[in-house]
Amino acid sequence: NAENPVRVDFFGDTVDIYFDGQGTSVSNNFDSNVSYALSYEVLNFVSGNINNSTMDVEEMKKGVQKICQKYGSKDCTVNIDSIIGQDQIPIIVWAQGASMLPTIQDGQYVLVNKTQDIHVGDIVSINSKEYGGIMKRVDKIEGDNVYVVSDNKNVYYQEIDGELYEFKGLCTWVDISEIEGVAIQY
Repeated sequence: NAENPVRVDFFGDTVDIYFDGQGTSVSNNFDSNVSYALSYEVLNFVSGNINNSTMDVEEMKKGVQKICQKYGSKDCTVNIDSIIGQDQIPIIVWAQGASMLPTIQDGQYVLVNKTQDIHVGDIVSINSKEYGGIMKRVDKIEGDNVYVVSDNKNVYYQEIDGELYEFKGLCTWVDISEIEGVAIQY
């Protein structure tokens, strides 16, 4: 099949994936009959899952290994490397709003290590089911529940249609599965 070339079982294959924070490259040592098709499928897989908050490095490697199996590999080694180190996946997040002032400015780009290995005090990127994409500081961790807070502690009041509203930075509990990663450069 020209669209999905398959080859005889082969052992010792490698797929190398490199993330530079803005793009991804894939190379492999498969023979030329399948090399391009495999790289293309792997690139689509990793690009399609880079912002999947539940897919960590190990899950990404398993997914790539399944793709390799489709191409006849029985023992594929997947190497992930990036500008921040081996087995680390960098993503660029654009901060919106004033809730993390003075640490992170509105409109600032933040380099995030895609991981759920978090600690109290870390600034994390979150894909919240309730609030969407937010950045907050980890204040407490209780099992899979993470309490996050805004750095900006300012409170202000505004009258809207005759009602007085209080505005302050968001503090909330999120599930660990909603954590996309830890901010490493901002």
